[in-house]
Amino acid sequence: MKKKHTTVKVVLVTLLVFVLLTWILPAAYFQGSYIEQGRVQMGIFDLFSYPTTAISYFGHIALFILVVGGFYGVLSKISAYRLLLDKLAESFKKHGKLTISIIMILLAVITSICGLQIGLIIFFPLLIALILLMGYDKIVAALTVVGSTMIGVAGSTFAYSNTNVIMSTLSLKITSNMLVKVIILVLGLALLIFNTIRYINKQAKLMKVEVKASKTPKAAASKSTKKVETKKTASTKTAASKTKTTAKSTKTTKSTKTKKTTVAAAKVDEVKMISNSKVDALIPSKGTKKQKIWPLVVILFIVFIIMILSFISWTGAFNNKVFEDITTNVTGFKIFNFALFGKLLGTVNPFGNWSLVELITVIMLTTMLLMIIYKVKFNEGLEAFVEGAKKAIEPAVLVILIYTCLVVVTYHPFQLVIYKFLFGLTKGFNVVTSTIAAILASVFNADPLYTFQSVLPYLASLVSKKATLAIAGVVYQSMYGVTMLIAPTSVVLMTVLSYLGVSYKEWFKNIWKLLLELLIVMLIIFTILVLV
Repeated sequence: MKKKHTTVKVVLVTLLVFVLLTWILPAAYFQGSYIEQGRVQMGIFDLFSYPTTAISYFGHIALFILVVGGFYGVLSKISAYRLLLDKLAESFKKHGKLTISIIMILLAVITSICGLQIGLIIFFPLLIALILLMGYDKIVAALTVVGSTMIGVAGSTFAYSNTNVIMSTLSLKITSNMLVKVIILVLGLALLIFNTIRYINKQAKLMKVEVKASKTPKAAASKSTKKVETKKTASTKTAASKTKTTAKSTKTTKSTKTKKTTVAAAKVDEVKMISNSKVDALIPSKGTKKQKIWPLVVILFIVFIIMILSFISWTGAFNNKVFEDITTNVTGFKIFNFALFGKLLGTVNPFGNWSLVELITVIMLTTMLLMIIYKVKFNEGLEAFVEGAKKAIEPAVLVILIYTCLVVVTYHPFQLVIYKFLFGLTKGFNVVTSTIAAILASVFNADPLYTFQSVLPYLASLVSKKATLAIAGVVYQSMYGVTMLIAPTSVVLMTVLSYLGVSYKEWFKNIWKLLLELLIVMLIIFTILVLV
């Protein structure tokens, strides 16, 4: 029997480890100087109250996951959505590896520029369904969406929302070491694409071996039949007393042939059943209505453009206030001395300052618009939305549990004690100890801003050279992205694994080589930076 809820169990174990660390390690914080508090243990009532704190601060992320689930629940009732997937899969299937590579590049570049690692989840179910329809398995789907997104984080360029703590704490400009960041992005993508294609080729070979093995019993049964026929011909020339014995032998042989053929067919059917079950569980069923695809394509494209424009940090990264001015003019525009658009829109942030809250509004409006265009009845659409949201409950719960882990390490700050120990092992800035500290900080803190805030202020107090601080910025930014490919506190990773039904163990088994390669490449880059 297949084990269920493995991702939830992994996160719960991680949470328990964090709780135990509050009892083992003393707490400390940095405020101009290193201040140790002694042990600040976490109690039983804290364990059940901290999820409430997580909801109050990060509940909108869980809500976003639920709304995305509801959105795809409604899409599953629109025949045009499945028709779109089928047409795309048919078009891209001949060049599947190239298609997957292009998807990876697009997701990584968008994340690198916009910092949209969680926002992109809105398109993950569509991309996953497309990849599965193209004939690839769940691991390929996970490598595509999770791998590319985290490589984009590692090679963040203008994603100011991810790196503003690095910039402000280390007194750096967003363009600092930009060439190095681009190199990390390119090399990371190259390794990801190479390992994904290698996995695809390996699975293709295994499938061929399985199919060949399933046909072998049939061939053996055929040879056996020929031998029996030869014996039968010879036996007709013998005495009549042996005829009954020959008849019984022939009957037994036919029975054996039938059984072997049935076994062979069963094995082939089993392979097909496993393959189909992986696809059918994650893509919508074919509808009976013939609907036009272009309205759906246009609407999804508009949502995509809005998402990109609204999450690029125009002011922070490019010092451009054009969207702030546009928003002010639109909301302040008056008709007969009445700010009509300002009242209709309410409190709306300009592009560049959007969060998942505004994106939730866009998804809800898009859902209603699609229901109107494709004539989905309100009750039917509401039921579909609820069903879709139900399927997203486990990923949403994972979000709350992961951010509960963040609340634990924030309220019981034992991690700085570990960083002090690591930095004390060497004099000045050291690539190895900083890389280890970056990995631990990423595991302890799900959010990049909390990750950098937990360690960089203290590191900055130990390092005086600005060039060294610039290197430290690259180290912590890139290692956060790499670590989130495997960390049990990675929101994107754990929600996608939960959605796909892939166990954490299975993911680790297929990702560890890529992680090792990325770590080696990163260490080489960091060492070169220090030497230069």
